Amino acid sequence: MDRLKGKVVIITGAASGMGLAGAQLFAKEGAKVVATDVVVDVLEEKVNEIVANGGDALAIQLDVSQPDSWHTVIEKTLEKYGKVDVLVNNAGIHIPKGILEAELDDWNKVMSINTTGVWLGMKAVIPHMQKNGGGSIVNTSSIAAIVGGFGDGHGAAYSASKGAVRALTKHAAQWFGEGNIRVNSVHPGAIFTGMVEKAGIKTQEEMGTHYEGRSALKPYAGEALDIANAYLYLASDESKYVTGLELVVDGGWTTRS
Repeated sequence: MDRLKGKVVIITGAASGMGLAGAQLFAKEGAKVVATDVVVDVLEEKVNEIVANGGDALAIQLDVSQPDSWHTVIEKTLEKYGKVDVLVNNAGIHIPKGILEAELDDWNKVMSINTTGVWLGMKAVIPHMQKNGGGSIVNTSSIAAIVGGFGDGHGAAYSASKGAVRALTKHAAQWFGEGNIRVNSVHPGAIFTGMVEKAGIKTQEEMGTHYEGRSALKPYAGEALDIANAYLYLASDESKYVTGLELVVDGGWTTRS
């Protein structure tokens, strides 16, 4: 229960799905969680639940695509906790349009959140991690950065944005390793989240029926906690000699040729 004891963690996109699962798990493991999201009313409700269950958490509204919004998050985090040990760049969106169907606005919206948001997050926290003598950054990519076709959910901009996160993670891992700052990426496959449920799929098992023959492990779709556990490993000191890693959590999807 103390794998993150004393660590201050910023998580983006924490009002739901994988980000919320990460915030809940990190709080249970002793972290001081700064949960951020653009949807602040839902975020505050979820953070109040974490605190009611004995966790130490703070809710701050964040538009990951805006530098000033990041500045506010860092300022409030330092005011409350005095440092930043871990950043989980989890926030992301998906627009299911291919190269020919997508418009420039679609492309720019996805890239601004999924890629620019990751860059701005690292830019905001790395100077403070350097002052602290190190830290861990976990960037959420996707199997769409590794394989094409069904893996990107028909989203050209999504695929490109997650590929950029994969490359940017390796860039940062090399340039900041000397400062004991570790930078790794997590690559989810089919994961049942609230976003999927809103699309009309009601259970993890129902989602899995769409991915049989792709994922190897039943029920052919994972759950948000599977990704939160990957975040936890990379955020904790258990991965102190791990950087530039692509941690794939996809039930074996990418092992198929």
